[in-house]
Amino acid sequence: MSTDKLIIFDTTLRDGEQSPGVTLNTDEKIEIAKTLSRLGVDVLEAGFPIASVGDFEAVQRIANEVGPLMEGREEIGHPMTICGLARSTPGDIKRCAEAIASAPRKRIHVFLATSDLHLKYKLKIDREECIERAVAAVTLARSFVDDVEFSPEDAGRSDPDFLCQVLGKVIEAGATTLNIPDTVGYNMPEEYGNLIKYLVQNTPGSEKAIFSTHCHNDLGLATANTLAGISNGARQVEVTINGIGERAGNTAMEEVVMAIHTHPKFFPVHHTINTTMIYRTSQMVSSLSGMMVQPNKAIVGRNAFLHESGIHQDGVLKNRQTYEIITPETVGVTDINLVLGKHSGRNAFRERCKELGFGGISDDDFQVAFDDFKALCDKKKNVNDADILAILSNQISSNATSAFYTLVSTQVVGGAASTSMASVKLFDVKAEKEIGDAAVGVNGPVDAIFEAIQRSVGRRFRLTKFDISAVGEGSDALGKAEIQVMVDPTSIDTKAPQDERLAKAAFAASIADVDIITAAAKAYLGAINKQLEWESELAAGTARSIGEERKVDV
Repeated sequence: MSTDKLIIFDTTLRDGEQSPGVTLNTDEKIEIAKTLSRLGVDVLEAGFPIASVGDFEAVQRIANEVGPLMEGREEIGHPMTICGLARSTPGDIKRCAEAIASAPRKRIHVFLATSDLHLKYKLKIDREECIERAVAAVTLARSFVDDVEFSPEDAGRSDPDFLCQVLGKVIEAGATTLNIPDTVGYNMPEEYGNLIKYLVQNTPGSEKAIFSTHCHNDLGLATANTLAGISNGARQVEVTINGIGERAGNTAMEEVVMAIHTHPKFFPVHHTINTTMIYRTSQMVSSLSGMMVQPNKAIVGRNAFLHESGIHQDGVLKNRQTYEIITPETVGVTDINLVLGKHSGRNAFRERCKELGFGGISDDDFQVAFDDFKALCDKKKNVNDADILAILSNQISSNATSAFYTLVSTQVVGGAASTSMASVKLFDVKAEKEIGDAAVGVNGPVDAIFEAIQRSVGRRFRLTKFDISAVGEGSDALGKAEIQVMVDPTSIDTKAPQDERLAKAAFAASIADVDIITAAAKAYLGAINKQLEWESELAAGTARSIGEERKVDV
């Protein structure tokens, strides 16, 4: 059966980064963008350039470094269109065009609300002016690029006939993709599917444009709505890795891709995603964003391929298809143990890194990862793929953030019936000297470690998230610590414009280590380093926007 190509539009770096508490620096965005290209993403929404100088520079660097890097080199990555988001205003559109100018393939994505609710209360304009603004925005965007996407914000609650009018006019103005957002996750699958079908059939000139879905998960229906849209004529889907995004999140890319993969005769489309890279991409985004993947998350959750029921275990042992519709290997989940140890050579380790999708790391980064691998072999009996991925993720995290402080050593004394005490030694990179202090932990050894770090750096931070999970199984499994911190509001003047922005900022980091106390200390320092890096950019006027001021809904 002949099927259409489904365009995968990934907005992890734009809508996904708007998840509460998620802040990615530019180097982290570059790493994710490269991985998404290798995954097979067709269009990457790199950010919202007008939001701040930092956002602009992040999009520009992705256009400069990732677009050309992958163009025509399918063996290392999928040629990918770099897209920037803009409101329907000249300033936004011109700024966006400037940010993506160097990308070999580029797109401007403009949006304007069309629901009567938004027109009346948010924009305070009538339908006629809405059409005029939309046409003007698309016309201007088309003067910069040939590929223009238009989104009628809150389309899910807009009058379908008015949508047909707006969409018909923007097609005339040069829009090539029409995105139909369920901005607040309100629609039911049948309702959303019928809307897509109605728009395809009744919009003047609809055959000249590609219809797209963009669904939010407020009612847990984002994936269902997206699949309904595909069945009714949509040929592009806007998604994020792990479904991260505003409020309850966006449509999860891995869920849509694997639904199509497992039902090739049901959906009238095919995709070009390398499914074996899904799990490692999920882990990278989770590690860099600080958003833990829930254990029972479809496709990429820790429990996705575990079977505890005796009946299920018996069935899987006899034939995996009895209770598995997707094999773990299809999405890149393996349980292969590396038969490597401290006497193994670099070539064997490098080959396994390549098989795990990290063949492009630099020689310096590879050497650090190899040294960490050797150190781990001294502590663990068996080293598996999950351990290797954790080592590589640690390396990516450390590379993406400027190190203001690094951990030298820790010492902890504590017990169930005693007060915990901890001392730390840090290296102050700027001062080029060791510093340290000790502290008592009211709430246990981890609290003591965090307090000692704060005393050492002379700053107060507010811990807003602390999660611990095991990487693999057994008592020697790596422990992964995921930390999120914010500045302590008592230490700044929130009335000052700069400090007001700082008060809203949250920074996350995750590190895996055999010693969970060490993992927690390193992750805590990683989050602090991110915050200090952002503060230095803020002082220089180049910090990426954080908080409500940069959040946009489509």
